[in-house]
Amino acid sequence: MPAETTRRRGAALEADLLDAAWAELKAVGYTRLTMEGVAARARTGKQVLYRRWPNRAELVVAALRHRQGGSITDQVPDTGSLREDVLAVLRLMAERQRDIGQDVVHGVLAEIGPMRAQVFEIMRDVMATLLERAAARGEIPTADVPPRIMTLPTDLVRNEIVMRSEPLTEQTMSEIVDDIFLPLVTRRA
Repeated sequence: MPAETTRRRGAALEADLLDAAWAELKAVGYTRLTMEGVAARARTGKQVLYRRWPNRAELVVAALRHRQGGSITDQVPDTGSLREDVLAVLRLMAERQRDIGQDVVHGVLAEIGPMRAQVFEIMRDVMATLLERAAARGEIPTADVPPRIMTLPTDLVRNEIVMRSEPLTEQTMSEIVDDIFLPLVTRRA
């Protein structure tokens, strides 16, 4: 009697697709990554991928989140210190950049399209949460800071990741937090 094959559905199917996307990305790199290649690796049709992710950039972002245990919003740190919370977020960004590599970062940013606004909004929400907690603890006078100041650390790290070929250092992240960000938010009345 032949073994019965079960059809993958729901979360199990999505996990298999994201695992296949990650494996394909590591095998061929971002430049040569195709939806067809991922579909073949996942033993499915490419239409199954396109129903969930309209392009390879969004697929790669989803695969990274799957591999890393979720979005950064699922891992907002709460160390009890604004400085350490912001550094933890920046370290997570740097770790993700190291995990996927510079070529993937550049490729995804070039192709992300409409999802770009969502990515920036996520970081604004993360930073707003950190500032609200810090204000509640009395570390800063108010969490009500202009959006450009709110996202300054993440924007500067994103710039470092995109513009430089070497990995982000702890010193660079500390300078961003200590010399630029904290002076701006601690003296706002």
